[in-house]
Amino acid sequence: MPESTIHVHPRGSLLALLGSPNCGKTALFNRLTGSRQKVANYAGVTVERKEGRLVTATGRTLRVLDLPGAYSLVPRSPDERVTRDVLLGAAEGEKKPDLVLAVLDATQLRRQLKLVLAAQRLGLPIVVALNMADRAEALGIAADAASLSSQLGVPVVRTVAIRGQGIDDLTRTLDDPASWLRPAAADATRAHPGADDPAADAARVQQILGALGLADVMPAEPGDRIDRWVLHPLLGPLLLALLLFLMFQAVFAWAAAPMGWIESGAAWVGEQLSSALPAGWLRSLVADGLVAGIGGVLVFLPQIVILFAFILVLEDSGYLPRAAYLLDRMMGGLGLSGRSFIPLLSSFACAIPGIMATRTIANPRDRLVTIALAPLMTCSARLPVYALLIAAFVPERDLATIGGVAVGLQGLVLLALYVAGIAGAAAVAWMLKHLSSRRQVRTLMMELPAWHWPHLPNVLLGLWQRVTIFLARVGGIILAMTVAIWFLATFPAAPANATGPAIEHSYAGMLGRALEIVFAPIGFNWQICVALVPGMAAREVAVSALGTVYTLSAAGDGTAEQLVPLIASQWTLATALALLAWFVFAPQCLSTIAAIKRETGNWRMPLLITAGLFVLAYAAAGITYHATRALGS
Repeated sequence: MPESTIHVHPRGSLLALLGSPNCGKTALFNRLTGSRQKVANYAGVTVERKEGRLVTATGRTLRVLDLPGAYSLVPRSPDERVTRDVLLGAAEGEKKPDLVLAVLDATQLRRQLKLVLAAQRLGLPIVVALNMADRAEALGIAADAASLSSQLGVPVVRTVAIRGQGIDDLTRTLDDPASWLRPAAADATRAHPGADDPAADAARVQQILGALGLADVMPAEPGDRIDRWVLHPLLGPLLLALLLFLMFQAVFAWAAAPMGWIESGAAWVGEQLSSALPAGWLRSLVADGLVAGIGGVLVFLPQIVILFAFILVLEDSGYLPRAAYLLDRMMGGLGLSGRSFIPLLSSFACAIPGIMATRTIANPRDRLVTIALAPLMTCSARLPVYALLIAAFVPERDLATIGGVAVGLQGLVLLALYVAGIAGAAAVAWMLKHLSSRRQVRTLMMELPAWHWPHLPNVLLGLWQRVTIFLARVGGIILAMTVAIWFLATFPAAPANATGPAIEHSYAGMLGRALEIVFAPIGFNWQICVALVPGMAAREVAVSALGTVYTLSAAGDGTAEQLVPLIASQWTLATALALLAWFVFAPQCLSTIAAIKRETGNWRMPLLITAGLFVLAYAAAGITYHATRALGS
């Protein structure tokens, strides 16, 4: 069994957080545990497991487990199955919780109370956190915690987790030994404990709401007026297209200044180190290898931050599930449901979280197809390559001005590359749909969260996490691959009577010449072939590899010019477009392939996906190269 799935849990009371998606459960978990968290996988499955530690006012230490979000204890997805198994004490390597903390969205009691009723049938002691109570009151829903406690027969605490309200009251309740006592009459002997009882649950929920005076309270949410426009069958898709258009324009327009600062800083550092170090292999390693390679990747950090910021804001505001609803009919034509949209959109940042997000898809076929399509979404690792080639071969020209915002040609080309990836994924999905022997009827059922302004700390925290991940890649695998490329491009040294750049006589030159036989038909030179090899470890490395190769390709002891003008002068437009087409479909990095293997449980799917993407990339690059040449470019 992989090491990441083995858990040796310490002894101690286990508190399990139970709740539906979008109820604020994770925000409450973060409030209770702070930074005392660890993340792994549940034993035998790929569902993420988050555990933290809470020390109460009396000094009692609790293990706090954040269960995957669930709408029901009758599982319809891998996440819900894990939640049910943990509560039943049937999860491998996991003890049965000593106490369940059920988190309810106070604005959605009619739906979410059914989950609490199902949990009560398991015979576990329960404490209820009545979360988002401030928002419920603003909507005219006066859900009294004491009255709800009387109806359910369990402690109920009013909380606003995102602001930290009610946390002290909640911890005092968790400190009370009475909260940990099992119910005297528990319905845990039934054949399927926790199973849905729709008729009885609906009647019980209506009774509870009636006692609270909320049976007929269905206030119109302020967001309902927004949904009339956002979910409109004609205006909704147009708005989505406009948002995506603005996002890709901003990636170039807003990032120009900070990219210039980083580029100038990297050049200054390289010059200082070159002048401070004596001539020889050490100066070449530092200036030509490390600074040229890592600096060539860091310069694209502003664009990646802008892309992440847009996605985080759309997610935190509640827009992304609505986009999934809008696209459900279109995705149904491809044999998928709207639930595939969020994993695929997540893949624009990185395919790995997108692949992991497919766990919420109940249909096994849909899940496998979505996993196969995720690598076709243009992840942020491709962005440095796109930005490099667009800057070198696409003029920086404004085509029009809309509302005071300039529409640039470079931004349109970037958008076209993203659209090409989406179109390729749609074609693959359509083909897989028609190859499938079984036709299935799919119905999209998902909860649309309430609209709200993005919470700035959440957005900033998400940005910081993604920036640190990117920098860790630069400091880890990209640094290692950059040094490896420098070594291959430097040794062995050229013979004494050699003419031309020394790199042509190095291991990298030999490797590039060998691969050039395979890739020459699609317009790739040996320098590109060298860059493609480490690019399999991480897409961003292709840029740093090109920087290192071309720096060391400079004649004599001189340093090559900046990479953008250099490749613009040495490559043809056909080669540049072919390389762009290659990266639209190219097999993903090794970590993505490993993630596919982890999610599917075998090597068959990752190998099939990798082979298919290689064939697609080679064909697309070849068609693009020869078509461009035929057109005279």
